[in-house]
Amino acid sequence: MTGGLVDRFGRVHRDLRISLTDRCSLRCTYCMPADGVPWLASSTLLSTDELVRLARVAVDLGVRSVRLTGGEPLLRPDVVDVVRALAGLRTPDGPLELSLTTNALRLPELAAPLREAGLARVNISLDTLRADRFVELTRRDRLADTLAGIEAAKAAGLAPVKLNALVMRGVNDDEIADLVEFAIDRGLEMRFIEHMPLDAGHTWRRESMVTGEEILGAVSERFALEPLGHDGSAPATLFRIVGTAATVGVIASVTGAFCERCDRVRLTADGQFRNCLFAHEESDLRTLMRDGADDARLADAMRACVASKRRGHGIDDPTFVQPARPMSAIGG
Repeated sequence: MTGGLVDRFGRVHRDLRISLTDRCSLRCTYCMPADGVPWLASSTLLSTDELVRLARVAVDLGVRSVRLTGGEPLLRPDVVDVVRALAGLRTPDGPLELSLTTNALRLPELAAPLREAGLARVNISLDTLRADRFVELTRRDRLADTLAGIEAAKAAGLAPVKLNALVMRGVNDDEIADLVEFAIDRGLEMRFIEHMPLDAGHTWRRESMVTGEEILGAVSERFALEPLGHDGSAPATLFRIVGTAATVGVIASVTGAFCERCDRVRLTADGQFRNCLFAHEESDLRTLMRDGADDARLADAMRACVASKRRGHGIDDPTFVQPARPMSAIGG
């Protein structure tokens, strides 16, 4: 196949996010309502063979890393088989880099099998260290399970283990430094994320968001920080905690958008190819594939989708409209 995944602004796309399911075992207030959202029909979900085929086409087009997401990806019954099949893909630069974002609830039983199957690292969502607040945020009493999952990831040799915290004003912004200290003590990497407009209820408000600058201010009240800049196309702005080997990152997707260096594309659990987290258009690869399209036709569809990518997500533009799909149905 000739030509990679390059948009009209010259951005080369090498990072593929694959959603394994839209279902989740938590009901986080910033993601979905208490009763959940309508799940995708099982007949629309990609099989493992279909998922791996599309990943292989993407690798042929230059993708070098794959992040498995959800919903909660560990709810997919064959997640270990998916990881093993993807780990078998080879690129001109070596094995495909495989990572996974999870709430960690099933990691005590799955961390070791996933590592053996070829998973390299995990990002674990942890927004609070308080059990009562965890219940308020997720509507589930599962903080102990999340913490056990973090320890299981470490014990299995998944590295680095990154912790992701979405910071919300008046909700958990008083725990920022505590979360950093928790990560330092356990040899983990802490990442803070600005709240983005991707909730199913469309309740996000720009004025109530805790900014990246405010997050750094809260960290600096307890720790001295040394700026490290960006790690390639990764979204986080990194800082070293002076006197330690630990780093902390801030993903300021709203106030410090990293669109100019974005190299991500996304495949939803129902086979839709997306060129941006905030895109309103998708390319239906599932229907193409099930109608008999060959790999060249699938590659053309991927290239066309990437070619139409906008310069930026436009959250701060007055004309911004939140995408219809919530985060749980897009994949992080």
